[in-house]
Amino acid sequence: MRRRSLFLAALPAGLVTLAGCGDSGSGKSKTGTSPSPSASAPSAAPPPKIVEAPLPAITAGTKLGEKPTVAKGTGAPSKDLAVKTVIAGSGPIVAENDYIQANYLGQIWDTAKVFDNSYDRKTPLVIQLAQGGIIDGWRYALQGKKVGSRVLMAVPPTWGYGSQGNPQAGIKGSDTLVFVVDIQNSFNAKSSAKGKAVAQSDANAPKVGTNTDGNAPSIDIPKVKPPTGLVSKYVIEGAGDQVAADSTVLVQYKGVLWDTGKEFDSTYGRGQLTSFSLQQVVKGWAEGLTGKKVGSRVLIVIPPKLGYGDNPPQGSGIKKDSTLVFSVDILAKM
Repeated sequence: MRRRSLFLAALPAGLVTLAGCGDSGSGKSKTGTSPSPSASAPSAAPPPKIVEAPLPAITAGTKLGEKPTVAKGTGAPSKDLAVKTVIAGSGPIVAENDYIQANYLGQIWDTAKVFDNSYDRKTPLVIQLAQGGIIDGWRYALQGKKVGSRVLMAVPPTWGYGSQGNPQAGIKGSDTLVFVVDIQNSFNAKSSAKGKAVAQSDANAPKVGTNTDGNAPSIDIPKVKPPTGLVSKYVIEGAGDQVAADSTVLVQYKGVLWDTGKEFDSTYGRGQLTSFSLQQVVKGWAEGLTGKKVGSRVLIVIPPKLGYGDNPPQGSGIKKDSTLVFSVDILAKM
C-alpha cells in the first residue's frame, strides 16, 4: 500500500466520524511501519528564501508522469530552498492550504539514494499544502505552481526533517533532499464533483442540486416518510476509480435532517475540505460511498441504525433516531 512516511496524516473534520465529535485519524502511515514525522518536520517562520541554485539533472524519465532518474548532487547544496519548474503546466495555480494530487520521487543529495517514490506504487499522493500537514519544503516550493507542472527542488534540513532527520526513511539530520514532483490536480474549498448528471426520478428520494461552481448544492426533502434502509445514489457520476471499503477519501459534503431539512454540518460552511478513512465513519457513510467513483456527487440517506441512532453528537442539533441526508462530492482517493 502507499507509503506516507514523508508527510503528516491529514485528518477529517465534522460530524461524520465514528466519534461524532470532530477529527479522527491514527496519524500512522498506510503501511504501519513509518510514523508521522511531526516531531522532525518543524514549521519554520519566516518563510524560506527560495533560490535557483544549481540542482541535479533529471537524466531519464523526463516527461511529465514518467518516473524520473535524477543525478547525484555535486558540490555543497544550498542552505536555502532551491526550486526549479522543469515543465510548466497550464492548469490552476496551487495556493497554500490547497490539496494537491501528485506523483513524486525523493532522494538524498550527495548519494542519490532514492528513499521514496509514488510512481512504482501507481498511486499518486493527495496531501494538503498546509502548516503541519507536510514538510515545509513542499509547502513553500509548490505554492504558485500550476497544475500540470513538474517541479524539481532541493530541501535542506531546516525545511525538511530538521536535525533529527527521518531514521526510518534513512534520512540523516544533515541530509539535503531532492524531490521531483508532478502536480496532477489540485483541490480547494471551491472544488466540486466532475462528471455527468444522473436523472433523479425517484419521487420518494431527496433531490440534490447539480451545480458544480463550488457552492453547496440544494437538498430538497420529499414530504413522505423516510426510508428504513440506506439510500445511495449518484447525482453526478464521475469517471474516476471506485472507492473501496478501506479507502481514504477527500470530500465536500453537506448534511441535513430529513424531518426538517435543516443543515447540521457542511464543509461548504466551514470553507474547508475534509478527508477520512471509510473505516472511521458511521456505517451509512462507509456503505454509501463504497463502490462509488471518484469525481462523483452522491446522495446518501442514512437511517438511524446506520447513523447515530439514539446517541447523536452532543451539540450537533441532531435528535435521537434522526434520518440524515447527505450530498457528498468525492474529489479524490488519498
